Amino acid sequence: MSRFTSWLFLAQLLLAASSCTQTRSVSTLSMQNQPDILETMKIAVPAQANRSVSFTNKAAAYYFTQTHETNHPEYAWFEGLNVAKNRVFGGYDLFVGTQKLDNRTADVVVYPHKLVRQHGPTFTEELCLLDQRNVLEVRLRGAAQPLGIALKGDNVRFLREQNHVAFFSAREGKFLIAVAPLQPQAITVQGKQVAGATEGYYLAVGENEAAATALIEEAQRNATTLKKARQERMRQYLLTNTYLTSTSDSLTLALRWLATTMDQLVTRQQGDGIYAGLPWFNEYWGRDEFISLPGAVLVTGQFATAKQILLSFANYQQLDKTSRYYGRVPNIVNPSNIDYHTTDGTPRFIIELQDYVQYSGDTSLIRQLYPAVKASIAGALQHWVDEKGYLLHEDNETWMDARDANLVSFTPRGTRANDIQALWYQQLLAGAYFAAYMHDQPSEAKWKQLAQQVKSHFEQDYRDASHSYLADRLDKQGKPDFTLRPNQLYALDMVEDAALKRQVIRKTWEELVYPWGVASLDRHDPNFHPYHLAPEYYHKDAAYHRGTIWLWNNGIAMQRMIEAGQVETAYQLFANMNRQALTRGVVGGLSENMDAYPHPGEQWPRLTGAYLQAWSNAEQLRVWYQYFLGIRPDMANHALTLAPRIPASVTNLNYTFLVGPGHVTARYQAGATATYSYTFQDVAATVLVDLYPFAPTPVAVQPGTTLHLQATTSKLTLQLQDQNGHKLSEQVVTPSPARVTQQQQNNAALGDVQFVRPLSLQSHPVLHQKRK
Repeated sequence: MSRFTSWLFLAQLLLAASSCTQTRSVSTLSMQNQPDILETMKIAVPAQANRSVSFTNKAAAYYFTQTHETNHPEYAWFEGLNVAKNRVFGGYDLFVGTQKLDNRTADVVVYPHKLVRQHGPTFTEELCLLDQRNVLEVRLRGAAQPLGIALKGDNVRFLREQNHVAFFSAREGKFLIAVAPLQPQAITVQGKQVAGATEGYYLAVGENEAAATALIEEAQRNATTLKKARQERMRQYLLTNTYLTSTSDSLTLALRWLATTMDQLVTRQQGDGIYAGLPWFNEYWGRDEFISLPGAVLVTGQFATAKQILLSFANYQQLDKTSRYYGRVPNIVNPSNIDYHTTDGTPRFIIELQDYVQYSGDTSLIRQLYPAVKASIAGALQHWVDEKGYLLHEDNETWMDARDANLVSFTPRGTRANDIQALWYQQLLAGAYFAAYMHDQPSEAKWKQLAQQVKSHFEQDYRDASHSYLADRLDKQGKPDFTLRPNQLYALDMVEDAALKRQVIRKTWEELVYPWGVASLDRHDPNFHPYHLAPEYYHKDAAYHRGTIWLWNNGIAMQRMIEAGQVETAYQLFANMNRQALTRGVVGGLSENMDAYPHPGEQWPRLTGAYLQAWSNAEQLRVWYQYFLGIRPDMANHALTLAPRIPASVTNLNYTFLVGPGHVTARYQAGATATYSYTFQDVAATVLVDLYPFAPTPVAVQPGTTLHLQATTSKLTLQLQDQNGHKLSEQVVTPSPARVTQQQQNNAALGDVQFVRPLSLQSHPVLHQKRK
């Protein structure tokens, strides 16, 4: 892939159009003849890989196909255009004259905005969606004969043709499909096949003929403009919000693709929201929404979208004080259902409100949503809090929520899961933060006291002398359950004992973290399921949270390793996920799950679950920005922590990030003297520079200034310059003895940590007998 420089960034910003992705005005220099960033992101897919490809229209529709043959045992059901959870049609076949084009023999290249199939030396097929419209463009170049297109899908039937537009019934939902040439011209229809076009077709979906026809006519008039707007939205996002280049082309390409596929899940199906995952989770889940929100729209600087997501979910908060779910935000929001059966969605909603305020500096939303904050805590205290202050919940009301046909939890975690207590603790502290802003001193004091109560009990109740890790839950009798799961990684902020933290990190990494991700259960447990999909032995839901890899947990695993100074260990997992996004599964994205073990004769586990999962992508992006780059803002208090932890294999970076009303352009160069520079545009803050082994050092920066850091093993120099390069201040810092000691302790405990290795399949009782 071609390498970009910051000069390209400056040049291409001149071309970027305003769009639904929030961007900032940046001073630019005119540069000509630079490669298009979207074109440089192309990924060629060999036929044997036959990868999934997915595009959304950023509203309520997505198109799914596979590069060569749509034959996935679970995903093929969703081939074609899906609108608001309805499968409208199942893809298409293309014809040149009477010759049907065979995708299986095509050369296929995927871009962020289109799919291109080269059929032999002559025919080039291009597929793309339009933003905010249920319109698919299918173009074929190189044909001398008329083109035909045949819709696929049960219940898709020809209805009638009028004014060169053919109308078909939809496979599902109250929709109608319109098919017409790219430019108005006569067509013929036979069965499901439309013929007569010379360049290609538009496929539009509306609620009636008039709506579908209007979409066709708009596309025929303005498709060039509409496609350009979609591409410019993507360029602007990549060149401003998530701009990054590196001498590692694979790192650059992976992060660009992950940002792009993440952003396609940020939609407007029912107000602003984030699809939980595709193909089957094209809906908003409270839990998934707020796990994903930092990586999806905060680290990427889309603060207006983040604000609208928070406001949208607040509208669904249960405010009936007689309901046991009073104060909760829903677990599921889709066009036909609102469901409140989750405990963790509501704490995450409040925590992400605080994250939004800290990233954006927008405190106006505190006043607007403070009643929602109070209701969220009041409802919990009224219905779900025990005498120790713990937040209670049902067996299936955590993220490990799978149940059998009799609604019995496969993974019962009632009544006090460790991650739920950590979220409740953080919710209370966030509530106190908002109460202080609102000058609500009684609530601030009460919530701080309760948070401290939960924390003080936690370290006593969730550990014992015989385990080197935390209990996963307390059951109804208050007995700790020491089933080894990754959830304890989320609870370490409530643990003061540094030695115990290191023990937990080591134990979870060596028993749960494989090179391909974090397993949901220790492989030594008799209930461990090495494969997510093994229908001859068990239902897939039995394995869902009992062994199956969950990629979203990679984020917290890497975060804890980086916090403990083990950057290289964390980066091994990060790099593996980047490689997976580039070479396996859906092009450019991460799946929901994976098998814990590779199948016999295979080197890498199979990808399972949703082919594109929001929180998998989001956590990869979050940990990159917050922990590898170390960007952690609190712009409400005009503060910004910069704590870069760059791995040794990354020797050069140029990047941009958005905080508050402005942005920061940054550079990094490895060497015996590592250099970092940060230029602040429309950002005034106290920057806390946090580089090991030096004590965190504050520097006050103003708009237009540049902070230069030079770090050796024995000295850190911090120099602040004005926009003309004149020195404003300089500090020299030597290593902190306390930090040196801390790092030595961390290295002694964690420096030799290894990934988990699979056991023999015979070690697992679930594979001893097939189902009857």
